[in-house]
Amino acid sequence: MNVKINTKERFIVLILQETNIPANMTDDITQLADYVQPGIPHLIINMKEVASIAREAGHKLASLQQEFYERNHSFVICELQEGVQQIFDSEELTDTMNITPTESEACDIVQLEEIERELLGDDIEVSNL
Repeated sequence: MNVKINTKERFIVLILQETNIPANMTDDITQLADYVQPGIPHLIINMKEVASIAREAGHKLASLQQEFYERNHSFVICELQEGVQQIFDSEELTDTMNITPTESEACDIVQLEEIERELLGDDIEVSNL
């Protein structure tokens, strides 16, 4: 899968350079997690170039996002095109995934989630005293 990488201080933005993500590219989606680096645990997937996606690939993205959140890392998808949005809606993925209209909003979500984790971590430490 062709991607453009934009590394920020605490997250990486991957801009998918594919117009179509067919079912046979589903395994490639799992490899998106390989772009995460030590100290940069969060990932934003910008899908502005993607016009269509197979249902299987959409479910794989949802699964990958869940894996990130289980490890306390953020995973946000942004800039969905109408065809992709329709697939996500029909598969009921939009309710379970963290999706924003713009990359800027995705960046804000990652930063807010990081603050939330810090605050919740402090609460947990205080309650254990």
